[in-house]
Amino acid sequence: MDMDVTTILFLALFGFVAAFIDSTVGGGGLISLPALLGLGMPPYLALGTNKLAGTISSATSSVTFIRSGKFDKKLMLILFPVSLIGACFGAKTVLFVPQELLKVLVIIMMALIFVYTLFNKRFGEMSNFKGYTSFTLGLGIPLTFLIGFYDGFFGPGTGSFFVFVMVLLFGYDFVIAAGNGRILNLASNIAALTVFILEGKVIFVTGLVMGVAMLLGASLGARMAIKTGVRYVRPLFLIVSITLITKMVYELIFSS
Repeated sequence: MDMDVTTILFLALFGFVAAFIDSTVGGGGLISLPALLGLGMPPYLALGTNKLAGTISSATSSVTFIRSGKFDKKLMLILFPVSLIGACFGAKTVLFVPQELLKVLVIIMMALIFVYTLFNKRFGEMSNFKGYTSFTLGLGIPLTFLIGFYDGFFGPGTGSFFVFVMVLLFGYDFVIAAGNGRILNLASNIAALTVFILEGKVIFVTGLVMGVAMLLGASLGARMAIKTGVRYVRPLFLIVSITLITKMVYELIFSS
């Protein structure tokens, strides 16, 4: 791919915006992946290259949340390897579920999450975390594995799924949930990226150019989430969720 000034500016702009959003509630792939495809990159190379840039983004936002203490260290030590292993399996597994059926299931899940969050006004506003139980960990570990697995072979909405599980199952507020979600998303990104690199599906120069812009966007987005709290994260979560649903419904209807 020719990396002229226009292409570099294009990648920087879309990478920055994608990472700014992705650093808190996920969904940045809605912006960065279509940008790479818009440059004429083959889908499999776009997916791998997007994972490289996305890994830089999630690493940056994760460090920001960690430095601010907006995460649960003990829980992340348990779930980080679970997400990583799940994504590795997801990236390597030959899918038996048709892609179109998978998209329908994801749309339904995202719609339920959106409705629940929209009408439960106090959802994620205050932390209700009271410690771990055999139930929360017994459910949280397989859910983390499944979300990681999902990110390994498909991806859209992964960050949002992680945030929702952190709020609903463990009782964190949206800010702590965002910190935990970014760390778990980093694990799934690392695993998927490793597989894509081994398969030769990454254009490094393009991914690094977008990644540098994502580094800046992720840092700024995470800092804003920490500073402004739930009043910023919750509405952004709703906006990203409905955008993802709309995009996937559109693709499902007009690609068939």
